[in-house]
Amino acid sequence: MEQRVAELSYELATINENRDRLSFEAKRWAEKRDALHEQIKNLRVEANKLKEKRDKLNDQVKELKNLREHAKTELRTRNVHLSELKKKLETLLERMPRKSMREIKKEINGFEWEIQTTHLTLKEEKSLIDRVKPLEAQLLVHNQLLTLKNNHVKLKTERETLGLNAKLYHKQLSELAEQSQSFHENMFETLNKIQAFQSEADSAHQKHVQMKQEVKDFNKKHIKLSHQITTLKQKLHQVEEEKQNKRKLEISKDLEETALDKLRRGEKLTWEEFKILAEKKAL
Repeated sequence: MEQRVAELSYELATINENRDRLSFEAKRWAEKRDALHEQIKNLRVEANKLKEKRDKLNDQVKELKNLREHAKTELRTRNVHLSELKKKLETLLERMPRKSMREIKKEINGFEWEIQTTHLTLKEEKSLIDRVKPLEAQLLVHNQLLTLKNNHVKLKTERETLGLNAKLYHKQLSELAEQSQSFHENMFETLNKIQAFQSEADSAHQKHVQMKQEVKDFNKKHIKLSHQITTLKQKLHQVEEEKQNKRKLEISKDLEETALDKLRRGEKLTWEEFKILAEKKAL
């Protein structure tokens, strides 16, 4: 039994050593898992920020596209109006008076002054009015031409402005789209890192769980062996007690025989010998 106790104690020490080693390893894997989870948490925050920036840029890109398309639509409208104005100008230029606007105004003012300041007969007044009417018609052509030319200049200016705006919107749109793509790629790169870290964290957690289970198994073995050792030690103690009791009986018997021999010979007894014989009621 003593040999068996020694063997079990050695086995128990080995189990405890392996259990402590696995506990340390399980703790190490748990720490690695937690560290990876912290990295994943930070990467998710980074990915969300990148997504927000990308979405914000995409909204700006969408707005710029709308502005660019509106500018293009307005530009086409201005081109149509310019084309129409050009035709009107060509038509009016065919009717353009030989005299300048200034000359015509001067003649009209002269006739009106003469009508207002000179005593004329009805016939003379009618003759002057009849001379003013074609001049007014010519002046109207000049005014129409001037209006059309001003509108033409205005439309050309608007067309140029719209064209520049369309180019500017397109340039800004391209720059923002490029930035958005960059954020998009960085976001997916971050998500890929998260996936890789998550896989590694899951593996670390699996090893942690596996080792914890092995620690539990070793604990069961530890309890079982401890119980066996305790049982054997109790048995050893019982055997030892039995040996001691047997030895005491043998000593007591030897002492009793020695005391009886001395008593028969009339020799003096020791206190222990006297006590033994008294207990045995041999006196």
